[in-house]
Amino acid sequence: MKRIVVLGLFIVLLSRVAAQQQVPLRLLTWNLENLFDTEDDVGFADEEFLPEGPRHWTKHRYWEKMTEVARVVAAVAEEGGLPSLIGLCEVENDSVLRALTKRSVMRHLGYDYVMTHSEDARGIDVALLYQPARFRLLEHHDIRVPSQAHGLHATRDILYAKGLVLTSQGGVDTLHVMVVHLPSRTSGQQGDRNRRLAADVLWHTVDSIVGNRAGTAAEPRIVAMGDFNADSHDRIFKRAPLRLTDDSHAAGTYCFQGFWEWLDHILVSSSVEPVSDARPLEYPWLLEGNKSYGGQMPRRTFRGTIYHGGISDHLPVLLDLQL
Repeated sequence: MKRIVVLGLFIVLLSRVAAQQQVPLRLLTWNLENLFDTEDDVGFADEEFLPEGPRHWTKHRYWEKMTEVARVVAAVAEEGGLPSLIGLCEVENDSVLRALTKRSVMRHLGYDYVMTHSEDARGIDVALLYQPARFRLLEHHDIRVPSQAHGLHATRDILYAKGLVLTSQGGVDTLHVMVVHLPSRTSGQQGDRNRRLAADVLWHTVDSIVGNRAGTAAEPRIVAMGDFNADSHDRIFKRAPLRLTDDSHAAGTYCFQGFWEWLDHILVSSSVEPVSDARPLEYPWLLEGNKSYGGQMPRRTFRGTIYHGGISDHLPVLLDLQL
């Protein structure tokens, strides 16, 4: 029944897509907390997300999660238009992205996607969903973080995509987009070193884009988004050639032992103007009461290995840009 309701809402939204050419470019980024399919991906440690694994990850649970992801996209569209670009973290493979964009109720919205194929041990990657009418993809590739060369565990690649977008003046310009999922802080000192290394690769990529446009009149338009596993005060941002867009009045995107943190960010170059600060989406069905510490927290898919029925332990982040 829930899927039918969401499908009906999406069909209504189809009539609004053409009108979105004049609205700001909407960006959404979200860590989906282990969006795995139910098949064994040979060569990667995904056994816990098989039906017979410790999490008992079934097709029913998989498609329920897909439908809930689509529900959030529909709610964003109701607020002011479909996101033109959606950066996703913790998605397993092409099978998952094809299912989300071509088989779930989101298939009616015409999203295409590109994703990384990195050496992460569990096989999780990052992806970019895009509306071809708002972002004409020109090229994309993975940017490998040389973790193993530094004696560290392999981590997720950075996804780079370049496309053409309409500007507010009616012209066409290039937008450079990077989607990241930097290494986790749970690995202690090694995780911290790996995260700083990945951030350095990201900032070097941005510097290279800017350097390639040296001598031209227009500054390149650049966006980096995803799960940085670091709040805005972390040292990885001290040399960032992009600026954070976080809403300083919002608590954050992730809650640990009752404390909210901003781990998921959207950063932009000075040539890109946010309409307002980036904000976490606090839809009621994404949250639940925190029985241990009070207040609220994201309603996650699992608590340990016990299925809890939520979508993610992170909140999605929304930002409108004026180009």
